[in-house]
Amino acid sequence: MLEKTFYKQFLSNSFNIPVTVTYWDGKSETYGEGAPQVNIIFKEAVPIKEITKNASIALGEAYMDGRIEIKGDIQELITAAYENADSFIHNKKFIKFLPKQKHSEKASKEDVQSHYDVGNDFYRLWLDDTMTYSCAYFTNGNTDDLFQAQQDKVDHILQKLNPKAGNTLLDIGCGWGTLMLTAAEKYGLRVTGVTLSQEQFDYVTQQIKDKGLEHIAEVKLLDYRELGDRQWDYVTSVGMFEHVGEENLGEYFKDVNRYLTDDGVALIHGITRQQGGAYNGWINKYIFPGGYVPGLTENIQHIVDAGMQISDMEPLRRHYQRTLEIWDDNFNAKRQAIEKMQGINFTRMWDLYLNACAASFESGNIDVIQFLMTKGPSGRVLPITRDYMYEAQSETVHE
Repeated sequence: MLEKTFYKQFLSNSFNIPVTVTYWDGKSETYGEGAPQVNIIFKEAVPIKEITKNASIALGEAYMDGRIEIKGDIQELITAAYENADSFIHNKKFIKFLPKQKHSEKASKEDVQSHYDVGNDFYRLWLDDTMTYSCAYFTNGNTDDLFQAQQDKVDHILQKLNPKAGNTLLDIGCGWGTLMLTAAEKYGLRVTGVTLSQEQFDYVTQQIKDKGLEHIAEVKLLDYRELGDRQWDYVTSVGMFEHVGEENLGEYFKDVNRYLTDDGVALIHGITRQQGGAYNGWINKYIFPGGYVPGLTENIQHIVDAGMQISDMEPLRRHYQRTLEIWDDNFNAKRQAIEKMQGINFTRMWDLYLNACAASFESGNIDVIQFLMTKGPSGRVLPITRDYMYEAQSETVHE
């Protein structure tokens, strides 16, 4: 009886849409006005002490294990929780416990490998053919062609640099290499990529060989902090600063500045929050160990403290929402193969993760922003208006 009373109080004010909750005793209650759009089914009660310790972890684990089922749109349900100011998602009483964070070079390598070294075969099932695992950029009315949107994102980033053929580029956290290899093939840049993922390193190494780019492209399996005294004309880093840790953010931006030549240009693209920095207990425990989403003003202060000037900032929140929605569609189209490869609990975990992230972007709980920065006054290296960023780069540069 006590559990039921707690759950009613806990859930009745958590969503801004009508929701039906079916409890473990088979009885159902609807919270909110109107016809319910989602049904949450508890096959058993999640202990109150687990919820009060960290609701995100407790409910996420219960969904992974099948103790909770959701009939209806998971993204819509989580968006409704984020958009309700009274939801448990915003209540500090339910986020008291957070997994411990550590960001030594050894710990960072372990964190990256725990996520990205699930295997190229897994990511290949639901990413597009560019193997790009970051926010796409949807242009000219495109809302469905992820392959084109990822290519457009890479071009958008590289064009912002105002690149000159023959110059050098460092890509920190290069992933499966799409950006750095495009920079080499299409823009004639001499590129270096760094990653901590063995799977990604092997993939990019093979791509460099297959494309005959050994003379202008290299990839290194090491921590970005280990690059020594080398400098590059341009630095890019996509989806990276969310993983360095709150305590290392200042040093990360100082490293970006250190790796730039005088008058160098950097484009840093990553997830941030306009409301301030935050952790998510469940995502930190199961998806991205060591993750921290920094606040917008926090990043700006670090950039300024590192000695760089901000030339442009562009929010891409709705682009990432759409990217995640397509990823989840692709993921569920391959669900049987993924369950066979990774197991049911893993599959439910990743489906929840993709939906939760899409909901977080949809609700404005998180954002993704491109920071364009220069080492020195931007007027020496960038045009006076933004027009140059949208000029088509149609021909491949050959050296």
